[in-house]
Amino acid sequence: MKVLFLSVPTGQGHHQTAKAVVEYFKSNEEVECRFLDVMDNVSPILADSLQQGYLLSTKMTPHIYGRFYDLADQRNYTKNSNVGKLIKSVLHKKLLAYIRQYDPDVIVATHVIAAIAITHLCRKYPVRAKTIAIVTDYTIHPFWEDADVDYYITASELLTFQAIKKGIPENKIKPFGIPIQPHFSYKISQKEARSKLGLEDRFTILLMMGSMGYGHNILSTIRNLDRMSEDFQLITVCGNNKKLKARIDAMIKRKNIINYGYTNEVSMLMDAADCIITKPGGLSTSEAMAKELPIIMLDPIPGQEDRNKEFMLNNGIALCVSPTFPITEAIYQLLHCDYKAKAMKQNIKNIAKPNAAASLGEFMLELTGESKPL
Repeated sequence: MKVLFLSVPTGQGHHQTAKAVVEYFKSNEEVECRFLDVMDNVSPILADSLQQGYLLSTKMTPHIYGRFYDLADQRNYTKNSNVGKLIKSVLHKKLLAYIRQYDPDVIVATHVIAAIAITHLCRKYPVRAKTIAIVTDYTIHPFWEDADVDYYITASELLTFQAIKKGIPENKIKPFGIPIQPHFSYKISQKEARSKLGLEDRFTILLMMGSMGYGHNILSTIRNLDRMSEDFQLITVCGNNKKLKARIDAMIKRKNIINYGYTNEVSMLMDAADCIITKPGGLSTSEAMAKELPIIMLDPIPGQEDRNKEFMLNNGIALCVSPTFPITEAIYQLLHCDYKAKAMKQNIKNIAKPNAAASLGEFMLELTGESKPL
């Protein structure tokens, strides 16, 4: 089986989702996987504009981005939208040449732009591959209405009603979950994780804000936590945000605060933690849920992360900081009210999909007739 994964460089989540499925196939010599950044098939200027435009819209003008998202979420706005037409017209020629040369059995799009591009190709040209799209949020992004693929991988069966409302046929919906790396699918004990990381064995809070270290109120959040009289330690992960890391390093602190930049130890850090403070990105929350880690949401990006926040709150798997519910109150509740953390963990068990990559991998093998009985 030959698989082509298509993604777009708007954050690390979409790439990591593809890599999780590739990792699942690693030991299967009869499966060949290739990974293609759709933006490699357009001009460097356009590719850079997309990446920088995404980062600027979410980091510098998030409310404008959120307003645009809300407009797009109106069904009559997105059907045959100008955005969809632009994507189709720009991306299809070089992408078609690559697909014809590689001739994959399955094409997997991990971003809505990639899914729209492959939709356009399949409508105009004969493409024999089965097409699959992975929806990497706990909501159905409005531009998914411009896509038409064979199957949609969603984060949860709780999204099926929403997907049907947006025009996706129910028989195309596969709620396998958002694929995550295999090492997030199992846990080691807190005590062992803390020992391996050189941490004290006490209540531990993990604060991480994605690969770009996004978040407006991180420093004030840390200062407020540092002032609390409760006994705990704090792990901060700044990702690629070197300026934020330097500012945290320079802070005068009362508590034990262990500050990371970019790290490959996120899985073990989650094992060591009692709860996580993070923005509600689809991939990061899926990883946290696989570890059965209570989530405190901070600084959602307006748009899909606002919808992720609603999903988490409505299903009792996370708390959300607000002006009237500060971070200190959220931590106080988890420290002093055992039943709250227990209830969140139970809800997480009902919704988490730690084996999503394996479920998708097996489905792809069955789809192409490559699956063999044990």
